[in-house]
Amino acid sequence: VAARLLLRVLYQQVLGATETRTHELAGLYQEHFEDYIRIGVDAEILDPRLLEYDFAKLTAALDAEADQKFLFQGMQVLHDRYLIRDRKQNVIELPQWMWMRVSMGLALIEKEGEREERAIEFYNQIKDFWYIPSTPTLFSSGTTHPQLSSCYLNTVEDSIEGIFKVYTDNARLSKWAGGLGTDWTPVRATGADIKGTNGKSQGLIPWLKIDNDVAIAVNQGGKRKGAHCGYLETWHMDIEDFVELRKNVGDERRRTHDINTANWIPDLFMKRVMNDEPWTLFSPDEVPELHDLYGRQFEEAYERREAQFDADEIIGKRVDAKALWRKMLTMLFETGHPWITFKDPCNVRSPQDHVGVVHSSNLCTEITLNTTKDETAVCNLGSVNLGRHIKDGAIDYERLAQTIKTAVRMLDNVIDINYYPTVEAERANMQHRAIGLGTMGYQDMLYQLDIPFASDAHLELIDELYERYSYEAISASADLAEERGAYPTFKGSKWDRGVFPLDTVDLLEKERGVPIECDRTKRLDWDSLKRRVKAGGLRNSNIMAVAPTATISNIVGTTPCIEPTFRNLYVTSNLSGEFTLINQWLVNDLDAEGLWNPEMAETLKAVDGKLDRIPNIPDRLKEKYPDIFDLDMIWLIRADALRGKWIDQAQSLNLFVSKVSGKYLHELYTTAWKAGLKTTYYLRSLGASQVEKSTVDQTKFGKTHKRQEEGSEQVSTGPQLCAIEDPECEACQ
Repeated sequence: VAARLLLRVLYQQVLGATETRTHELAGLYQEHFEDYIRIGVDAEILDPRLLEYDFAKLTAALDAEADQKFLFQGMQVLHDRYLIRDRKQNVIELPQWMWMRVSMGLALIEKEGEREERAIEFYNQIKDFWYIPSTPTLFSSGTTHPQLSSCYLNTVEDSIEGIFKVYTDNARLSKWAGGLGTDWTPVRATGADIKGTNGKSQGLIPWLKIDNDVAIAVNQGGKRKGAHCGYLETWHMDIEDFVELRKNVGDERRRTHDINTANWIPDLFMKRVMNDEPWTLFSPDEVPELHDLYGRQFEEAYERREAQFDADEIIGKRVDAKALWRKMLTMLFETGHPWITFKDPCNVRSPQDHVGVVHSSNLCTEITLNTTKDETAVCNLGSVNLGRHIKDGAIDYERLAQTIKTAVRMLDNVIDINYYPTVEAERANMQHRAIGLGTMGYQDMLYQLDIPFASDAHLELIDELYERYSYEAISASADLAEERGAYPTFKGSKWDRGVFPLDTVDLLEKERGVPIECDRTKRLDWDSLKRRVKAGGLRNSNIMAVAPTATISNIVGTTPCIEPTFRNLYVTSNLSGEFTLINQWLVNDLDAEGLWNPEMAETLKAVDGKLDRIPNIPDRLKEKYPDIFDLDMIWLIRADALRGKWIDQAQSLNLFVSKVSGKYLHELYTTAWKAGLKTTYYLRSLGASQVEKSTVDQTKFGKTHKRQEEGSEQVSTGPQLCAIEDPECEACQ
C-alpha cells in the first residue's frame, strides 16, 4: 500500500496524473516517454544519442504494470536517489522509463538496426527483476557521463608524486560513483630512511589519514558517501598501527573512521600462526620484491630476508605470529576492521597470472584483478536474481542460462560505453575487459525450495547451481568472443592454458603444501567447453564475482548477495530513511499453518523475530527461518568454498557473531583459510542492548529493552550491527 501511495505521488509529480488505473497509466507512460528523453537531452543530462532510437518500438515495450512489483523500500530508494532529476532537482523520470533509459544506454554500441531489439531485450530482463545492473550503471547509463563501472583497484608508488597521484585518482574515481580498493603496501614504514633529505619517514598512517579525508570531501556524485578501502600486507612494519585505524580511542590523527581497511595476508603468515612460530616485519623500501611475489616464491624470498635481518643486514621487527593474529582478530571484532583477505589464493587462482599480480581486492572484497602503476583495475558488476529463477519447485536452469547470456552481454557493453575518469582505468579495462557477474536473492531461492541454510541439502544444491552458473557465464563470454573477438591479453592466460576455476583449487593446494578442504566434484562437460575457449578465446579476462548487492537488492525486494536473512523482523536504515522489514516468506508459511494473526505479529515484534522463543512455532519452520546470529558460521564458510571453486574472482562473505570468543573467531578464519577462501568481508556483531518496542503490550511481554536475554550469554559490547545498507558503509552495488 505504501509503495502504491508513493507511486501515486510520483505519477502526479512527473505526469500530473491523479488517476493511476493501469490502462490509463500505460497510455500516459507511452505518450510522454519521448518527451522525457528530450527534456533530459535539452538539460544536458541525457545522452543525445538516445534520440536516435525508434521510439515507436520502445514505447510499445514499456510495461506500466511492472511498477506494481516494487515494495515500499525499493520505491523510496528509487525516488530519492536513482530516478533522474532536472537541474532544479525535480524528478522527471518514472521507474519503467529508468529501466528503459538504462537499457538504451547499454545498447548504444549494438549494431545499427539491432539497437531497439537489444534495448528491449535488456529492458525485459531488468523490469522483471531477472538481473539488475550495479548502482553506477543505474545512475549513469544513458547520461552524458556514463561512468557505469562499480569498482576500481589501484596501487601506490612510494614517492610524494606517486602518493598524491593516488589521491587525485581516487577523487576522480569516487566522484563518478566508483568504490575503491587501494594497495598501500609499497609505502615505506615508520622510521625508514628518506634518502633525498637524509631524514626518517613518518610511515604509512599519516598518508591513510589524508585518504580518509579525500573520501569525505569527494563523495559519489553527491548521491552517497565516498567508499574507499586500504589494503596492507601482513609483513609491513606498520601493520600493528594499521589494524588500529578504526579504533574509537587514541590519537585521532592516527585514526581513519571513514575508510575501510583490509589485511592482505600471505599463506606463510597463516602457517606461522598454526605452528606458533615468529613473524618478521619489514619496510617495503628494503624488501621491494615481496610485494610482487606469492606462493613458494614469496616464502623463499621472505625467508632469505629473515636471514638478512638475523645477520643485521636490514632493519625489521620480530614478533609472535599468533600474537599479531590475535590482535588482528580483536580489532576485527571490536571495529569490524581490518577485513581478513588472503593474498595467495587470489593470485594462484587468478586467470591473469601471466600479465601481473593481484595486490589487493576492492571495496567489498569480491574483485581480484591485477594492478600496476600503469593499470587501475576496473570491474563492471551486475547480479542475477536467483529468487526469480524458481519454477515448479525447482531451479529453472533454462531460464537461468538465458538470463546469464543477456547479462554477460550487458556487462561487456559497459566496457566500451564507459566514461573513464583516469587513463590507467581505461587502459586496464580495454586490455582485460573484466566483468563480475554476481548473484542475489540467494536466501529467497532457498525459502522457495524449502531448504534450510544449515543443511547438507543446501550444500549439494549450491554446488550444482554454481557449476551451472559458471558454465553458462563462461559460455556466454565465449559466444561474445566469437562475435566480437577475444580480450587482448587472452593468450597465455589460464583460460588459454585450459585451466579453469575448479582446476585452480588443486594448484593452490600444491603451491601451499597444505590440503584444501573443498570437494572437487563436477557434473558438466567441461572438456568440450575448454576446447571451445582454446579455439575462440573469451571476451572477458574475469567473468564472475559475487558482490554485496546492498541497494539493488533493496530496490527489487530480494535478499542480498549470498547471505541468510538477517532477521525475520528488523529495522534497517539507509540514506532514504528507516524501514521496518518482515520476512514475507515466513508470513506466508505461518499463514499456511493457520498461525498468522495479530497476536503472532505482536509476538514476533517482542522477540525480535527470533522463532526459537515462540513455543507454538513448528520446529521445521524454526530450522528454515533461524536468526542469523544463531547459525554456526562454519555453514557460511563451507558454502562459500563450494561456490568459490567455480568462480574466477571472489565473494563478499559477511560473518555474524553474537558471542565474545577469540577461540571461535580463530576457528572461523582458519577454517576459511583451510577451505581455500580468497577473501572475507565484514564481521558483524550485535550491540549490547536492543530498542524498546513501544507498540508491544508490556503486560503480556514485559519490558523489551534488555541488555541481555535472561539465561543467555552476554553479547558483544562492541559496535551495533553494521546494517545491510547503513549510510556509513553502503556497499558498491
